[in-house]
Amino acid sequence: MQETSTKPYFMRAIYEWCTDNGYTPYMAVKVGGAAQVPMEFVRNGEIVLNISFGATSGLKMDNEAVTFKARFGGVSREIYVPVANVIAVYASENGQGMAFELELGEPISEEEDTPPPVEEKTKPSLGLAAVSSGSGSVTNTNSEKDQKKSEKPSLKIIK
Repeated sequence: MQETSTKPYFMRAIYEWCTDNGYTPYMAVKVGGAAQVPMEFVRNGEIVLNISFGATSGLKMDNEAVTFKARFGGVSREIYVPVANVIAVYASENGQGMAFELELGEPISEEEDTPPPVEEKTKPSLGLAAVSSGSGSVTNTNSEKDQKKSEKPSLKIIK
């Protein structure tokens, strides 16, 4: 009998820790394979998603995948992320969380409209995340140049 991976359990634990402490949980994802995310928000083959209660609908984190609905640019989208594609789960306010090694058994096929994969010399890293106003989308702003240009992230809640 094959042993179950600890990764989905740690993902759920970090998510719960974030929500218990009033932090906003984010999930960094390597795009490809079976992952279904809005490709227009993918940067360098990765996307960072706000997975908080307020940004998602029907969030389900099981041992195989993370699924939920979220609004991107005002349009509701179905998101499907295999656990193998999750790079990290962390709190946006302080960056505390956990990064994971990718468990991709088969090569990820890149779509023609996605950027080329990151060189092997660089390792995945966490960076500041900026929330797009009016949507549940989050974009990753890792470069220092982008950090200096961007304003302080803000979240606009519309009831």
